[in-house]
Amino acid sequence: MINGYERKQFVFNYVIGSLIFGIVIFFTSYFLLDKNTIKCLVVMVIYLAAVICLFVISFSKINQAYDEIEKISSIMVDVYEGEIIPQEEYKQGDIGILYTNFYKVVSSLKESNLKEQEEKIFLRDIISDISHQLKTPLASLTVFMDLLYEDKITDDEKKHEILGEAKNQLTRMEWMVLSMLKLARIEAGAIQFVKKEARLVAILAQAKEAVMYLYNERHQTIDIDCPDDLVLNCDADWLTEAVINLLKNASDYSENGKAVFLYTENTNVYTRIYIKDEGVGIPEKDIQNIFKRFYRVNQQVNPNSVGIGLSLVKSIVEGMGGKVTVKSSVGDESYSCFMITFIK
Repeated sequence: MINGYERKQFVFNYVIGSLIFGIVIFFTSYFLLDKNTIKCLVVMVIYLAAVICLFVISFSKINQAYDEIEKISSIMVDVYEGEIIPQEEYKQGDIGILYTNFYKVVSSLKESNLKEQEEKIFLRDIISDISHQLKTPLASLTVFMDLLYEDKITDDEKKHEILGEAKNQLTRMEWMVLSMLKLARIEAGAIQFVKKEARLVAILAQAKEAVMYLYNERHQTIDIDCPDDLVLNCDADWLTEAVINLLKNASDYSENGKAVFLYTENTNVYTRIYIKDEGVGIPEKDIQNIFKRFYRVNQQVNPNSVGIGLSLVKSIVEGMGGKVTVKSSVGDESYSCFMITFIK
């Protein structure tokens, strides 16, 4: 949108200034040249030519500057109305600096808007996922409570069985909600990982202790092999959380009496944690999807699995600058080996 106010002001001020200065020159030259009118007219003609030439040059430069400013103003309108933003133009001088700073602001606003949209989508997906996953256990609990409340089950053994299944559903719901809240906080950037040097063997021992109740119930074992002096720069509490989830996953997909091996590797390039089980393994077609939320490889093996533990592990490890990968095999010598790697 062209206003032209500044240009009109420039022309007006230039004409007024030139007239005043011209009158001063005329009377000055008139008296200095002994009141010679012809010589005074020659001086005024020269002055007028100089004024016109200077006006053409200065107005051209000013007009060019205002054209650039109006162009930036037009781009601002396009940005405001959500239209396509052209590529950044590189120019010299103050106009170039103005262009550069303007595009910096535009880029910052675009990034902020994109982040806001991503957060809205993430929040929508989280709410949708939680509500979807809660439907089944809530429906089961409703049925169980109705049966018990209306006293339709008279057999004590059957009542005990229903109560046990209701407890399993409540445990599943609690685990899912807590894990989802942790995952949501991490992915939303609400959690800042505080990294400092920590003894890795202490982290692994703490993770082992947290899941031993589960392993004892299934007569499974955890074998830790880690040097006492191995130190890792990490957030110890959150890394422990990640290892706990992997140990639970290993237990869920291993038969009773099996062993899980927890060991480390330290080189000049990286430090790596291995969690290897002797379970059913993961088919190759599923490996690329196992870190997705609510993705479960084998629902028959562990029907109460929520399918969020590995997604939480991935967010924790990557939030600390690491990477989690997996190798697996199915068949007679089936196994799964999860690897947490931190580059030095």
